[in-house]
Amino acid sequence: HAGDQPFSCVDCSKRIAEKHHLLSHRRVHTGEKPFTCSNCSRQFSHKGDLVIHQRIHTGERPFVCAHCPKAFKDKNGLTNHQRTHTGERPFVCAHCPQAFRDRKTLTIQQRIHTGECPFTCAFCPKAFRDRKTLTIHQRVHTGEKPFSCTECGKSFKSQTALGTHKLHHMGEQPFSCADCGKCFDRRHKMLSHWRVHTGEKPFACTHCPKTFRDEQTLSTHQRIH
Repeated sequence: HAGDQPFSCVDCSKRIAEKHHLLSHRRVHTGEKPFTCSNCSRQFSHKGDLVIHQRIHTGERPFVCAHCPKAFKDKNGLTNHQRTHTGERPFVCAHCPQAFRDRKTLTIQQRIHTGECPFTCAFCPKAFRDRKTLTIHQRVHTGEKPFSCTECGKSFKSQTALGTHKLHHMGEQPFSCADCGKCFDRRHKMLSHWRVHTGEKPFACTHCPKTFRDEQTLSTHQRIH
């Protein structure tokens, strides 16, 4: 009821119960970010977001899972994690049957269907569906490799790449084909192999009708054009 929410946003007409919440909401439209991190100068629209962000620097993780020892810097992270124990996937894609544990992953998934890539590289025309992939990509330009192997000292652009590299030291091949049981050290190699069984060739050349099982083979082919 309007009586319970007497304050109205002049930009979107959203009704809000308290004046200070209205002022906070208005920053969505103005882009104002008055709260600055003292460690890295990153700015935020809301004080609560700054408090959560600062836990990256302090290492504080006050939200502990009731099912395992994992802890998180905010309640949302804990809630999303707990769904790994319960199996709950409440966020369903509007374009396909896939469901997800958190809204962020759903949003990124839906961009596969819409083609939306809102995160553009500052160094080249490439654009990406999510900020994390953009950050990792930009390290191609900057040369930054912040993740180092404790076994051999080799450095990598992402935590995932480091984790995959460590499997070589352990001799592990954790990704197995569901059709023939063949094992691989990397998921993309397993998927490429699996498509031998399914016949799927999802990577299409933009210059000719040819299609390929994996992105690397497509890239090699496109050099002939």
